[in-house]
Formats: sequence, C-alpha cells, structure tokens
Amino acid sequence: METKKEIVNVELEKLVPYENNSRNHTDEQISQIASSIDEFGFTNPVLIDENNSVLAGHGRVKAAELLSLKDIPTVKILGLTEKQKKAYVIADNKLALNATWNDEVLQNELQDLFNSDFDLSILGMNENEINSFLGDSLNNIADEKDYVGAEEITLDDIDDFKHECPRCGFNFND
Repeated sequence: METKKEIVNVELEKLVPYENNSRNHTDEQISQIASSIDEFGFTNPVLIDENNSVLAGHGRVKAAELLSLKDIPTVKILGLTEKQKKAYVIADNKLALNATWNDEVLQNELQDLFNSDFDLSILGMNENEINSFLGDSLNNIADEKDYVGAEEITLDDIDDFKHECPRCGFNFND
C-alpha cells in the first residue's frame, strides 16, 4: 500500500489525541520527553492523519504542551484506512518495545557521557539503571562522600534485607 506523507508544522490546539490510545504516559515520562526536547530540539515529528488525529507521538504532544510550544512538526500520513490507523497506533508503540540493548555498547556510551559531565538525567533512564552500568565510576565518587550517620547492616539484619536488581527486576530474599 502506498501512502502519501506531508511534513507540516501544526498548532498544538489543532491536534486531536487518538481517543483509544492504549499507551499511558506518566507525568515523570512527559517531563523526561520535555527535557529531551529542550536539550536536542523537536527532532521526532508527531505522526497525524488527514484530520490531525495523532497516530504516534502522544507523549511528545503532552511534552510540547508542558513546554508551552505553540506549534510542532508533524508528518501527515494520508491514505490509511480506519483499521490501518488503529493497527498503526498499536504497532508503533509495541515495535519499539521489542528492541533490546547491547549492554556493552550502552555501558561504553554512558561512560563516555559521564566522563564528559553530560547530564545523564535527560536520557530517560532512572538512577538504578544508570548505576547498573556505571557502578564502578559512581562508586569512586561515592567513596569520597562523608557517610556520617550511615547505618551498618549486621548479619542479624540479613533476613530483613530486600534488594531488587535494577536491570532485570529480580527480587532477592523474597
């Protein structure tokens, strides 16, 4: 099937969110997207149909609203049937989730950014995820901190110790 595409800036108030979008965006994620737009610009246009209904980019639209942007770049996709639009909204969200990370490459990239004092908080990763890749680098910094008042864990406390792996979510001592 051939569809026509047209790149246009559209005023935020003219965009219509897809009412059955099954993807949820937390306030924290919207803030992360807004930080990314602040840092890198609006590099990923929102996909809309001929009626300005959002097919992909609901989070970017909410982030643009948070940033009080007046208009944003969109790609208008013409020629999809209603069923294709419905399927595309799901596929666009799910297909990205099917990707995996090359942990070694990611660790090297994060280490390079960390070493250059780049603000890692705008990458969309939480502190545990970053720590899982940069643990040794961050431990060197942590060793320099003052731990006055820190509690020591004794062997008696081990039964009450709970820990979740930041990479896979495995709960120890469950």
